[in-house]
Amino acid sequence: MKEKKRAAASKKTKVIPIQWDATFFFERAVRSLDRYHYDKALKYFRRAVEYEPDNPVNHCNMAGILSEMGDYEESNRILRMIIDELDPAMTECHFYMANNFANMEMYEPAEDALVRYLEEDAEGQFLDEAEEMMELLHFELERPTKLAFIKAREGFYEHDQARAMLEEGKFVEAVRLLESIVEKNTEFLAARNNLALAYYYMGMFEKAMHTIGEVLEIEPGNLHALCNLAIFHQHAGNEEELRPLISQLCKTVPFHQEHVFKLATTMGILGEHGEAYRHFVRLMKEGSLRSDPCLYHYTAVAACNTGRLAEAERLWMQVAKMDPQSNVPGYYLEQLGRVREGGEPAPTSYHYHLPFEEQFKLWEKSSDTLPDHLKRDPLVRSSFFWALRHGDRNTKLQVIQALGMIADNEVKDALRDFIVEPQEDDYLKRIAIFVLRTIGVHESLKAVLEGEETVIEHSRMPSRLPIWEDKWQAVLEAALIRMNKHYDLVQQHDLLTLWIEFLSRVYPEVPKLGKVEGWAAALEYLTAKMHRRAISYHEVSERYGTSIATVSKCAKRIDEVCGIKEKMKMIFPSLTEQIRD
Repeated sequence: MKEKKRAAASKKTKVIPIQWDATFFFERAVRSLDRYHYDKALKYFRRAVEYEPDNPVNHCNMAGILSEMGDYEESNRILRMIIDELDPAMTECHFYMANNFANMEMYEPAEDALVRYLEEDAEGQFLDEAEEMMELLHFELERPTKLAFIKAREGFYEHDQARAMLEEGKFVEAVRLLESIVEKNTEFLAARNNLALAYYYMGMFEKAMHTIGEVLEIEPGNLHALCNLAIFHQHAGNEEELRPLISQLCKTVPFHQEHVFKLATTMGILGEHGEAYRHFVRLMKEGSLRSDPCLYHYTAVAACNTGRLAEAERLWMQVAKMDPQSNVPGYYLEQLGRVREGGEPAPTSYHYHLPFEEQFKLWEKSSDTLPDHLKRDPLVRSSFFWALRHGDRNTKLQVIQALGMIADNEVKDALRDFIVEPQEDDYLKRIAIFVLRTIGVHESLKAVLEGEETVIEHSRMPSRLPIWEDKWQAVLEAALIRMNKHYDLVQQHDLLTLWIEFLSRVYPEVPKLGKVEGWAAALEYLTAKMHRRAISYHEVSERYGTSIATVSKCAKRIDEVCGIKEKMKMIFPSLTEQIRD
């Protein structure tokens, strides 16, 4: 008996007690899932929740089983409870809810849940699946989805926006956005490269070079940065720095199509047309750009510059077929004919539009305003911003007028910056102020005039007069309204200057301005004469609805005070008699 008792006791010690806890039921649930026994899996997950009711993962597993079983509403109820009560950081619940709503064909709520997932989830665990669902929702809702940004790609979405701004020539906006991206993510090299380009387009050369230097400190072999640096050195005429860089780029054989394209265009801009041709031909054979007329144009330019004139002709003829609305292939085929005759050098522009000078010839022939495509062209805009910073006085004057025709927020910001530059010419700054007022900037403006910081109030003209009467303004507006399409901005500004000079000299004994139109007509008449334009008292009196005698009287009074005849005698001796008409 004792032996039997000992044997029984020894058997008891070998029994392993079962640990009834959440982990036990979780494991049972997983086994059931592996065998597709969803009912059992749901039962086990519910038991797991009973043991650990505050564990959001258990609830989430239960919601997943319910979704597999087609009970989407109950699944979403649990997922909502997890987010609202247990763990708001479980952002993946929004993705699961979006799936459930999509399965119920409730596409609006599915979109809301999916957008919330993308905007809140930093890990991006289901990013690819979410983007696929976004395409489905776009198709079902027949509209773009309401997505502001993707948190898991924080900076990437904004970077795409900035790139689009650069392509549209919105350089100031692009700089602001790119600076904020780089500040948040110092390792985002693509954003740094584009920031350097934006600085370059705006004429901020030192900032552009510094930013490229930062990229190359982080990644010395960054191809985009090396290409940009080469172009910057070429622009600055840094031959010693440029030569080894060109040698390095000539030895580079990139794999990715984007890198091949960047290198090809860079080598073309640097004058290494043989290298450019080799890379462009490779793109035409291997790349997905073979249907893009731009690529054929670039290859044609490279071919032309390497003596392959027949090849260039064939390529430009192909461009004409692919893009029959464009005037680019026709212009370059005409240039090619001159090259063959020996009268012209090969064209070197790798941009798919007419050269800058040709575009402006068309503009001058067509109208008094810049065509929309020129206003949007980033190269045209960057040329303007460059010239505003680095051009001579006459070029800057022309650019300020052209910017007045574009008249968007970028232009307003550029002109605001221009008028506070101490080294810029005061006359040009006054023209810029006039342009800002003309294009609708009515708030107070800060400017540096005659070496002093000043604030020009919206209700005043830039003058030293202690007051500015409404009637003085009425004379000015009456003249400018009628001059708008007949005189350029410089001439309109000169009229403003003449009026201010007259009022300043006679103040406070300003004559009673009985008839506004008479004084306005006189101002236009004198301004036209100063700019050697044919005009008569009869012509202006009719346009302003006043008498010849009134215009003549007002013009002579202004001339007496401002000495216009004397000034013109020094500049145009033969014209002084014409003021008398």
